[in-house]
Amino acid sequence: MPLLFLAALVAIPVTEIYLFIEIGDEIGALNTIILTILTAVAGMALLRIQGLSVLMKAQENLENGQSPIKEVFSGILLAIAGLFLLIPGFFTDSIGFLLFLPPLRAALAGWLSRTVTPSGRGGFHQTHFHSRRWNGNEETIIDGEYNIVEEDEKTDPAGRSNSDPRRLDRPEGGPDDSPWSKNG
Repeated sequence: MPLLFLAALVAIPVTEIYLFIEIGDEIGALNTIILTILTAVAGMALLRIQGLSVLMKAQENLENGQSPIKEVFSGILLAIAGLFLLIPGFFTDSIGFLLFLPPLRAALAGWLSRTVTPSGRGGFHQTHFHSRRWNGNEETIIDGEYNIVEEDEKTDPAGRSNSDPRRLDRPEGGPDDSPWSKNG
């Protein structure tokens, strides 16, 4: 893997330089620079439009109790596409524009969501607000009881008066009978 990363680190700039020279010969240096700037501007506009739609879809899935994992990966791919369009060069621009195609991005996001699974340790997926787990196969049900306590009640469940706000289930003698009190 590190060797593959090193090869890409060398091959991408060499490819970009070659394409700049070839395209510059065909359309001219000034037109090549203008085209590079236009692809960056177009990429940012596409990122804004498609990024908002992916964000809305993720929010809709969360509200329906579904996992937004495909939308998360789609958002990551959009960020990578935007980065590739900001990097000057025609090779990275073509990869960036390919990642902006919704069918290709959806296929890649679906593949990533099947391949990469959350570890279950840390992160936001443990504190989600819905009852479904991320794999969608099980539901967590928390059963409990509650009592409504009126504020104007003057007796505790044992029938003792609780009008003294400092008294918190202390014995009948009150706070001064405690061996830890300053008066004792």
